[in-house]
Amino acid sequence: MKRPLLLVALLLMTAGCSTTSGSTSGSDAGDARWRPRPGTAWQWQLTGRIDTSVDVPVYDVDGFDQSKALVSALHDKGRKVICYLSTGAFEDWRPDAGRFPRSVIGRGNGWEGERWLDIRATDVLEPLMARRLDMCREKGFDAVEPDNMDGYKNRTGFPLTAADQLRYNRLIARLAHERGMAVGLKNDLDQIPALVGDFDFAVNEQCAQYDECADMTPFIKADKAVFHVEYELPTSRFCVESRRLKLSSMLKKYELGVWREAC
Repeated sequence: MKRPLLLVALLLMTAGCSTTSGSTSGSDAGDARWRPRPGTAWQWQLTGRIDTSVDVPVYDVDGFDQSKALVSALHDKGRKVICYLSTGAFEDWRPDAGRFPRSVIGRGNGWEGERWLDIRATDVLEPLMARRLDMCREKGFDAVEPDNMDGYKNRTGFPLTAADQLRYNRLIARLAHERGMAVGLKNDLDQIPALVGDFDFAVNEQCAQYDECADMTPFIKADKAVFHVEYELPTSRFCVESRRLKLSSMLKKYELGVWREAC
């Protein structure tokens, strides 16, 4: 049914004047995808039973290990939920591990059971990653944290280039966006200027320890959150600078359990 022109005009004016308040939301016209803003507090828990009582607006949990019921429970508490996935490395314990041909599995990345993937082989990896992102969507996740997104700077067993990495990272971002989910750029600091427009937020480990936090500024300037953790520095060594840079920072232990100490 066509609406009267005056009513359409009034609706457009109302939509143009309205804004979404709060630190965890925001969207472009016609796109309801979640976009976390700088300074948004978060919890990152990848091991153990998820403690849903942490009073923060964002949780980042394992996409395979956690259920749709857990995501729904967090939504009931007003949380947004990020789906952690490894998109740049093979993990031998995942239920879909048998779908990865040997030809795309490279050297170990330093974590038990994990090996780098040949991200040039998008004909193989795209349907596998699409299936994983379908799982995140079906469980109700709001966003995705794709891990191991900087293989080109590591000894992977494959001659990966910066261009290969850009192409693959943009592929993962597109697949997430096609499913209505936000997506974060994990580490990969050198490519931030090229990729900030493709990703909705960033996730960073140890930028303070390595004096790299200023590299995250393009995300902050784009009004996009930077979710940041340190493992080895006390909060007294990085929180002042984190607040100045508007990072969402906290101290965690390497196992990424419940414990956290936020800035």
